[in-house]
Amino acid sequence: MSEIQRILRDPNLVEAGIARHCRYDPNQLIIEQGREDRSLYLVESGVVRVIGHIELEDSRRIQPGLCDLREGEIFGELSLFDSGPRSASVVAIEACELLVLDAAALADHFDRVPHDGYRVLKWLFSVLGGRLRRADRRVADLFAWGLRAHQIDRHL
Repeated sequence: MSEIQRILRDPNLVEAGIARHCRYDPNQLIIEQGREDRSLYLVESGVVRVIGHIELEDSRRIQPGLCDLREGEIFGELSLFDSGPRSASVVAIEACELLVLDAAALADHFDRVPHDGYRVLKWLFSVLGGRLRRADRRVADLFAWGLRAHQIDRHL
């Protein structure tokens, strides 16, 4: 278990009401895009899928899977920094156990235990940086695909 997992899985967080263990069945919705809540999740077992919702012309919609997350990975981490609506949905792919942390209460806890807060935030910045780099690559790939699909690349 990593140091970050040790910090987040501290039994004192459950006792203080900051964290709780939840079980989700396959295909069960965990987070709904557009909803506002202030929880972050640590996958303890199982697999979850992050899903985007895209509207096409004629009110058609698609829901591409953006990524799958497994044991030790976190999602909903933006709720530590922002109280805005969820940017994607998350659904259980297989039965899973999640540690659900109340972001506001966790932030207060980290104010009282800044050493742990610093380590977790430093780790979260690393996670967010990796996700941003992957998103940048996807946007560039989609842009290039669009240029080729519309034969615009021949004019550049």
